[in-house]
Amino acid sequence: MGRRGGGARSVANNSQEPERERAAIAALGHELRALVDATVRTAASPDTLHRVTDEVRSLTGKLTGRRRARAEIPSVDEFPGGVRMYSPVTGAGSPLAPPMTYTPADGGVAGTCVLGKAHEGPPGYGHGGMSAMLLDELMGWACVVAGMPAMAVSLQLRYHRPVPLDTPLRAFAQVAGVEDRRISVGGVITTEEDHATVLVAADGVFVSPDPDRARALFPSLPIA
Repeated sequence: MGRRGGGARSVANNSQEPERERAAIAALGHELRALVDATVRTAASPDTLHRVTDEVRSLTGKLTGRRRARAEIPSVDEFPGGVRMYSPVTGAGSPLAPPMTYTPADGGVAGTCVLGKAHEGPPGYGHGGMSAMLLDELMGWACVVAGMPAMAVSLQLRYHRPVPLDTPLRAFAQVAGVEDRRISVGGVITTEEDHATVLVAADGVFVSPDPDRARALFPSLPIA
């Protein structure tokens, strides 16, 4: 965005702009998630669905302007190791995300979220792929919190019990060991009410890419 005003006022405006953008993105994301939920739950008539389709098409046409390229990092993001506004797991701006919130806890990272009807696999329960995505994300954050940003190269899951929809969930991930750039991480999903009953458990291997590999994967990042 262009600079407005001058001097100290300009600096103040620029420093506030990312938060204003994030707030707007999060507000739109919230409403889009509500729309997605209504869409997958509705039993509206075909005529109503056709009218809503036309309205949604009209709204989509209002999101004009330049679109980000495939590998372009959003200006509102802090990558790696920070805010990801459009993450399909944690992004407040994503219509796909639960979205999961997370915080350091007990030597690892704990995350909380509620899976909705859009995340359904078996009737009334979350899709197994959603469990994998939640744990993959949180295990990656466990690496970040441990000071070793890394990417998954192996993820093994054990599904002990189905994960209920519309129920507060808790996920937990923790680094179990480090060998050179390879990081072993464990994770579980439980309900928020019952931390002792494991619904899904995972073991993963994450690798912290060397500088040459990181530059190849993320050319827009200033990597020394």
